[in-house]
Amino acid sequence: MKRREFVRSALLTAATLPAFKYVSALGRSGPIPDLTAITTDGRETILRSAEVRELAEELKGQLLLTGDAGYDEARLLLNPSFDKHPALVAQPSDEVGVQAAVNFAREHNLLLAVKCGGHSHSGQSSCERGMQIDLKNLRGVKMDAASRRISVKGGSLLGQVDKETMAQGLVTPLGTVSHTGVGGLTLGGGFGRIARRYGMAIDNLTAIDVVTADGQLRHTSLKENPDLFWGLRGGGGNFGVVTNFEFMLHPMQREVVAGKIVFPIGKARDVFAMYADYAPKAPDELYLDPMITAPPGGGPGVVQLEVCYSGLAKDAERALAPVRKLGTPLSDGVKTMDYVELQRSGDWTDARLLGTYIKGGFIAAMPEKLIATAVESFQGDPNRVTVLFFQQCGGACGRVPENGTAFAHRYALANMMVMSGWRFGAEDPARHIAATRSYWSKLESFTKGFYVNDMPREATARDVGNNYRGNEAKLVALKTKYDPTNLFRLNANIQPAQA
Repeated sequence: MKRREFVRSALLTAATLPAFKYVSALGRSGPIPDLTAITTDGRETILRSAEVRELAEELKGQLLLTGDAGYDEARLLLNPSFDKHPALVAQPSDEVGVQAAVNFAREHNLLLAVKCGGHSHSGQSSCERGMQIDLKNLRGVKMDAASRRISVKGGSLLGQVDKETMAQGLVTPLGTVSHTGVGGLTLGGGFGRIARRYGMAIDNLTAIDVVTADGQLRHTSLKENPDLFWGLRGGGGNFGVVTNFEFMLHPMQREVVAGKIVFPIGKARDVFAMYADYAPKAPDELYLDPMITAPPGGGPGVVQLEVCYSGLAKDAERALAPVRKLGTPLSDGVKTMDYVELQRSGDWTDARLLGTYIKGGFIAAMPEKLIATAVESFQGDPNRVTVLFFQQCGGACGRVPENGTAFAHRYALANMMVMSGWRFGAEDPARHIAATRSYWSKLESFTKGFYVNDMPREATARDVGNNYRGNEAKLVALKTKYDPTNLFRLNANIQPAQA
C-alpha cells in the first residue's frame, strides 16, 4: 500500500536479500531430531523424529527446520519487528501437501500460522515454536479470457494476476502493492485502486477451494457450500487454508490517469475539506487518497493526493476539477500510465530494515472536527517517518448489503490509518509506538471498526467480535461447524462456541 512506499522512500536504500536454496528436511545430511513445539493452548509438546519424517514424505513440497537453508526467509515477515521461530515450516506445492500439513497440525494440536505474502501487520503469519504453512510454492494463475474468469492459486501474489489479466485487456480489483499475497488480501476483503469501480476483491469471487481444519478440501461457491463461501469473503483466515481462488474479470484499458499531487503541509485543512465534500459523490472510476507525511530528519511535511482514474482519459480532468481548485501544488505527477506499472509503484526490495507500527479504522464521514484534530495533532519526528492517510472506499464497495458477505463495513467512506516507521535495530521502537498510539487516541473516536487486514496488535477477542458487527453470530456458527477447536486462530479470530 502507499504507506509502505512513503516509508520506503524516506528510510530505505534498497538492498536485496540473498537468494536461498530450499532444502527438504529429507535432504539433511544428519537425522531429523525430535522437536519441541508449542500447542494451541501454549503447552510444550514433543514431535518425534519419525512423525516429522513422515510429514516430510507426505508434504509434496519442502519441510524446513531451524538451520535449514530457506528457514529464515520463510519465517520472517516484511516487518522485522516480528522475529518468530516456528518449530517447523511446511512449504506445500499442491492441495495434497496443504492437507498433510493441516492434518499434522490438527493431530498434534500445534499453534498454526499461514503465510502468503508476509504482509501481516499484526505478525500472525508466523509463530513462535508452532507450525508455519508457507504458501510460496503454491503460486500460479490460469486465465479463461472467453468466460472472463481467472483461477489463482492460494499462495500467488497480486502482481501475477495483474500481469496476466491486463495482457488480455481484463482486470480484477486486487490491492495496491504487487508483492501482496492474494490470499490474505482477499480473505479480509480486498481494497484497491479500482475497487470503487468494480467492487472489493471478495465481491469478484466466484469460487474458493479451501482446506478446512478437518483436512478436507472443499469447493465453495454460491451453489456449493454457500455458507462457507459467505464466511470466507471477509472472515479472514478463520476457516482454513485457501488453495485456489476464482475471480471474475472486467474489461479495462491498460492505461489509466494516475500519480501524486503534492501540496505544502499548510494546505492540509483545505485538502481534507475538499475530500470530505467530494469523496462521497466522486465518480466510481476515481480513486483519491489524501495523506500527510513527515519524513525523518526534521524536514517539512507535505500533504498529498494519490490519484487513479480508470475511466476514459478524456474524462479525467473533469473528475479532478475539485482537486484543481485547491491551487498550484508543489508538484503534480498525474499522467497517463500503465496500470500494471502503477500497481508496482509502491513495491520495494525487501531488505527487512524497516520497523513499522500501524493503527487504523473506518470512517463513515470526515467531519470538520476530525479534520481539525488530525491536522492540529499531527507531529513528525527526526528519527521516523510519520504518515496519516485515508484509503478511499465507497462506490461499488458500498453497494453490497452488510450481511451480503462476512465483511461488514460497507458504510465506509475511507479507511483512516496512522503509521510510523523507523530503521530497525537503530531505534527504540517503544518510543515511536507510543507516539503513534497517542496520536491515534485523538482520532479513534471518529472510527467505526477496523479493517481485519490491518488489525491492531492489541485487539482483544471482544474487539474482533464487535468488528464483525451484525455478522458475528453467523460467523461464530460457521467457525463452530468448520473449526470447532480453533486450529486457525492466528487471524482476526472468531472463537467457536463452547461445547
